[in-house]
Order: sequence, then C-alpha cells, then structure tokens
Amino acid sequence: MSNMSKAARTGRPRNGAAMDDGTEAGGAGAANGAAIGQAEANGVARSGARPRQESAPISRRRLLGTAGAAGAAGLMAGGAAGAGVAAAVDGEPVALATVGSAHIPFEGAHQAGIVQPAQARGHLVAFDLVAGADRKDAAALLRRWSDAVRTMTAADRPSAPAAYDDQVAYDAGPSSLTVTFGFGRSFFGRTGLGSALPEALAPLPDFAGDRLDAARSNGDLWVQIGADDALVAFHALRVLQKAAGGTAAVRWQMNGFNRTPGAAPHPMTGRNLMGQIDGTNNPKPSDPDFARRVFVPAGGSPGWMAGGSYAVVRRIRMLLDDWDHLAVARQEKVIGRRKSDGAPLSGGTEFTPVDLAKFNADGSPAIAGDAHVRVAAPASNGGAAMLRRAFSYHDGIDQDGTPDAGLLFVAWQADPLKGFVPVQRKLDGGDGLSRFLRHESSGLFAVPGGVGRGEYVGQRLLEG
Repeated sequence: MSNMSKAARTGRPRNGAAMDDGTEAGGAGAANGAAIGQAEANGVARSGARPRQESAPISRRRLLGTAGAAGAAGLMAGGAAGAGVAAAVDGEPVALATVGSAHIPFEGAHQAGIVQPAQARGHLVAFDLVAGADRKDAAALLRRWSDAVRTMTAADRPSAPAAYDDQVAYDAGPSSLTVTFGFGRSFFGRTGLGSALPEALAPLPDFAGDRLDAARSNGDLWVQIGADDALVAFHALRVLQKAAGGTAAVRWQMNGFNRTPGAAPHPMTGRNLMGQIDGTNNPKPSDPDFARRVFVPAGGSPGWMAGGSYAVVRRIRMLLDDWDHLAVARQEKVIGRRKSDGAPLSGGTEFTPVDLAKFNADGSPAIAGDAHVRVAAPASNGGAAMLRRAFSYHDGIDQDGTPDAGLLFVAWQADPLKGFVPVQRKLDGGDGLSRFLRHESSGLFAVPGGVGRGEYVGQRLLEG
C-alpha cells in the first residue's frame, strides 16, 4: 500500500460541516472508510502517491511536500520542521508528501467533488455570461475550463496550462483538487437552450427563514473548487477566472474551509462552527439507494443530465453569539445529540440510529419535538434525503461585534423537488435550530455528468 493509499483509507478525516440529519446545516458526512472505499471502487477517489525515482535529484516541489510531512512528524516527536527539511535535502529522493500527492481524476462517470470528502479549502463561485456571449462562446469557455482542470488535477501535473499559469501553486501537487461545474436556470435563456431546461431546475420556493441577498444568489454558471492546500485552491480559482475573460464575469464568490487532513488523531466526523459533530447521518456511497438519491439516472429527462446531479447552494449564517449563550445541555436538546461525541440523546454512540420513539424516565421524549435530528430525519420527511457536502466560512466581525460566520451549504440530489424542498419546508416551520440560523443567499444549479478523454463538461447540452 502506498503512502497515499494508506492515508486516504485511514488518515483522511471526514471534513463534515453539516448538522447531522438536517439539510440546512448540512455537511460532508461520516463513515470515512466506507465512503472513500466505495468512491475508490467507482474510480473517483484519491489515487496513490507518485512512485519514487531512485536516480532523479529531489525537486523543489517534492522537497516542500516532504518538508511538510517531515515537519509534522517532527512536531509529534518533539522535533522541529527544520530537521525534516535537512533530512529531505541530505537523504535520497522521496515521494511528495501524502497530502500534496493526493489525486482525484477529473474524468469519470460523475464530476469530481460530489462523493469525495470535502477538502480543507473551498471556493464557491458564480459567473454570468457577458453581454453578447452566446451558446458557441459558452461552449468554448467550458472547453477551456475543462482542459485547464484536466491539467491541474493530473497526478503529475504542471502547475497549470501555460496560458494561465501564475506559478502560485508551482511547488505543489494536486492536493485532492476537484473542480465541479453547473448551470443556473438563467443560463438556458441566455444561450437559446430553453428547450433543454430541466423541470427540476424550477426556482426554489420562498422560505420563512430566508433573508436572501440577490446579488449573492443564483448565476448563469456555478463552480465549486476544493483542495487540501489553500494555494492550490486559490490558484485554480485564478486560472478559471482568467480563462473566462471576455465570456463570463464573476457574479459572486464565497470562500470556505474544513478540518485539515491529519489535524485529528484518527478519521472522524467533522465539527461545524457551533462545535457540533456534524454529518453523522449523511447518505453514504455504500448505501443501496445512494445513486438513486444523488444522481440523475440514464434514461431520465433531460437526457444530457444523465449521471449528473442538482446542487442547492445556501450561505447560512450561524448566530454564534446567541448559540454560545446557551448551556451545553440546552444546545444538545436543540440538536438532539450530545456535543461531546455526537451520540443521540436516545442513547448509544455517534452512529447508533436515533430512536425517535424513546422516552425519558420522566415521560418526556428523549429527542425533543423540535430537535433538529427529529425534524430533519428522513423518517419525518417521507424518506427525503440528500448528500450534504459543505464548507464553513468566516468573513470577519461585523460592526456590532458579531462574527459573520457559518456554513456554505451544498446539497446534492437527483431531484431538488423531492430532496431539498420538502425537507427545508419542514425545517422552516418546526426546527428549533432555525432560531440560530439566517439564510443569506441561495442558488440551484444543474450539474451534468462526468466527461471522458477529450470531452468537456456540458458538451452533451451545448452540442446536442
């Protein structure tokens, strides 16, 4: 087993940022071994580290990667990062550090960035086509973008296509980079593709808890970037922005983060900014109905969406000062799980199924009637569920001293009218957690299936 493969299976924390069974504080989920193992079986998980080259001198890229791994090991043993650098220089060439060499293929049946664990750094960006840009221009843009991402995500990649390279990530490996592309409802009218507009891309209904900023909502094109290195993620963003010049302009951008690989002593469900273990009950690729819930089936309508998915994107501010004023016992009652280990208040461990019918000795329900896990549970919503894969965000402190922080919520489903919409309606009316959340932006995007060699994302739509 290579260093990379071993880390991907045993050392990569699940970067969840979701409120367990719910959607409006959804995240990447848990059960790392099962999810990553299934993803590998599907050919879309992290591949192994590059083979060691015995005779080649150590490159700057491999030196910096090795220094990162050696520095971490030195700190654990009471040493210093400098010792790791010296060892890398004086010893024989070694492979790039595990985090840097982690590689997720761009090509496949589905776009990357859906089933994989959410990375440590993320950017969500919406673009609008410029005046006069048409279907042909959009197709050329998607080809440029796809070619650039194919290059940047390659296992032994150059930094970027030469036309866009600024050398920001010159020394880094792919670092689990994924870039996922989607189309907003407005895209179809602007490109004369109204007849191909999916019914599932109908506008989301208004919800009572919405305080939406139109300038930070929707968009013609949507891009999700994730990587386990901040410079790699930023570099991908810059490359795509430059490649869009003359065809599309940024409408809005949001930046997020999750736990860094290796920050926890063992793989575990992540925590959100409320301090809650978050994502325990997320659907897993090993579930028998996973594909049916998440991906549009072959033969579905429209045909160009086969193998694709629909992404609901919401910027959800967490009212952290209000939340932090609650006693931990009260926070646990709002969620329905213990804060320390994520176990349901009905008993057991984190992954014990929630018993919604259990009562305490005093006759009160173990899971309160407005507890988040009860209101959001599939059993309370006719089986509706979706794959939540999110990033936390922190955009500074407002003038009143409150943090502008929360969740960049991304939910994946085969049909949002059967996934997100019914669950959010239920949450909107009866979730105790909703008092501590504010939905500030929203978008819905059709994310087509993956691509083969030489293809570009959206080709079946734009050339159909």
